[in-house]
Amino acid sequence: MKKNIGSVMALYPTPAAVVGAMNGEKPTWTLVAHVGILGHDRILVSLASAHFINGVIKTGNKLSVNIVDEGMLPEADYVGLVSGAKTDKSAVFEYELGEAGTPVIHKAPLAMECSVVDIYNTPGFESFICTIDNTCVEEEHLNEAGKINYHTLKPVLFEFPTYEYLKTGEVIGKCLSFKKNPQE
Repeated sequence: MKKNIGSVMALYPTPAAVVGAMNGEKPTWTLVAHVGILGHDRILVSLASAHFINGVIKTGNKLSVNIVDEGMLPEADYVGLVSGAKTDKSAVFEYELGEAGTPVIHKAPLAMECSVVDIYNTPGFESFICTIDNTCVEEEHLNEAGKINYHTLKPVLFEFPTYEYLKTGEVIGKCLSFKKNPQE
């Protein structure tokens, strides 16, 4: 028997990402765990309304989503800990401006440059709905077909209720490959 625990967000873990945006001539960064897929052509980045970076994103309507791996976790955790309103976080990561003008972290194995097309507000949160302008991946994380290889990339996952970082696991099967009706 399942126990009803109320209205609890239970879609964790999610990939940890560092969102970047240009604040004038310098980038600012924040750690984000609320990123999601809205369809094949849109993603959502949800941030608490009080975040400093929100105003920066709204000024330029551009952001980068830099996927966190274990090697960059200490820096990623730090930029989620301190506020950009009180601390200049521009030098935490080495970066370059991507083709779309967003700050792309050198250490990130994968980064998406995004344009904000809409903002969905809920109490205490602003969710940026974005198109993906460019996806930049370290070549070592591409397979022979040029697709992203998550076996080597190994993004860090964030589990909200316990505030823990998790490693990605092993493959348990290929999607749509079981073929047998489990009721037979």
